[in-house]
Amino acid sequence: MAFAEFLPLDEKSLVEYIKHTPALASKLGNKFDDLQIREVGDGNLNFVYIVEGSTGSFVIKQALPYVRSIGESWPMTKERAYFEAVALKQHGHWCPDHVPEVYHFDRTMSLIGMRYLEPPHIILRKGLIAGTEYPLLAEHMSEYMARTLFCTSLLYHSTTEHKRAVAEFCGNVEMCRLTEQVVFSDPYKVSQYNRWNSPYLDADAEALREDNDLKLEIAELKSKFCERAQALVHGDLHIDSVMVTQDSTQVIDPEFAFYGPMGFDVGAFLGNLFLSFFSQDGHANQGNDRKACKEWILQTTEETWNLFQQKFVSLWNEHKNGSGEAYLPAIYNNDALLELVQRKFMKDLFHDTLGFGAAKMIRRIVGVAHVEDFESITDASKRADCERRALDFARMLLKERRKFEGISEVVSLVRKLN
Repeated sequence: MAFAEFLPLDEKSLVEYIKHTPALASKLGNKFDDLQIREVGDGNLNFVYIVEGSTGSFVIKQALPYVRSIGESWPMTKERAYFEAVALKQHGHWCPDHVPEVYHFDRTMSLIGMRYLEPPHIILRKGLIAGTEYPLLAEHMSEYMARTLFCTSLLYHSTTEHKRAVAEFCGNVEMCRLTEQVVFSDPYKVSQYNRWNSPYLDADAEALREDNDLKLEIAELKSKFCERAQALVHGDLHIDSVMVTQDSTQVIDPEFAFYGPMGFDVGAFLGNLFLSFFSQDGHANQGNDRKACKEWILQTTEETWNLFQQKFVSLWNEHKNGSGEAYLPAIYNNDALLELVQRKFMKDLFHDTLGFGAAKMIRRIVGVAHVEDFESITDASKRADCERRALDFARMLLKERRKFEGISEVVSLVRKLN
């Protein structure tokens, strides 16, 4: 039963599909009588099935040719599944501890079969809303970002290899265009897709749309996003794309992957940690004032950047005489010069990270797609207070990011603002 053309699967047809796909059937020991299948896709774009049998399990993710949460009126390329599968495999190659293994990919069906991240794995955002702390999060995420970004950049590869990879991922242009629209365009103009906590944030949304300095800065970041093919970025590295337990961290859903600026991934992750921080007061109650959780989030944010920087530079030093062609060893031939180059590179990457992080925060408050951290605060007025603090901080950070020398300065400022 080979599928010659795309067909959205339901639970019944999925069983038939699995039976005729050896890479999947073997994971279940070729036993199909006791299969349990659950559709759990709560995102905007895809069907996600958990398949469990007595001898094994996996997840099936199928991309639809439209935005699931809106319907066929918003078409969406199902080719994104191909780029997600390639990104999972490549990132998994460089960082196998933090990327789920891909068992099967079917381009015709836009379908990926991969490791099931069994309970107690939980989406990081949900864990943070519940006030849970994850002691290894900074260690694991800094490792994932340092390895995937360094090893897909010109610091590691030749320009020939790099150009070939960039050319392939240029095919994911539709997903990039969606990001261009929702992150760099819509929040700064009147758009039918924008929404915010009205009437409380009406004036804030308007002020944002009339802030000329902000528009100058977002144009620069959009230019970097569109033009700078620095590394294979995940492209959507917010805290719904990370599943965690107390000792495991797994990065999922890289369907927006492309060759872009490294700071877009690091910024997405840190910006979403800041959003979580600003939302915590809205989840505080008499039993838990969330102060400890807020402090943990800030410490984790600081630690994530610091560890990322250390690991990235350490990979650079380890491979400085390798095949990477960004800084040829014959030219950068002494330690003092290499250190100068690294310091400049990391400073620029830090400022990119702050800028992209701020842009991601802004779009989650006044754009089309919001975050559960704020949306689950039932008191709209209290929610608006949390959102406004986050928005004010993000606007300032976007415009003044170059003034910050290090992450501790940013975190100190957040403590003062809140």
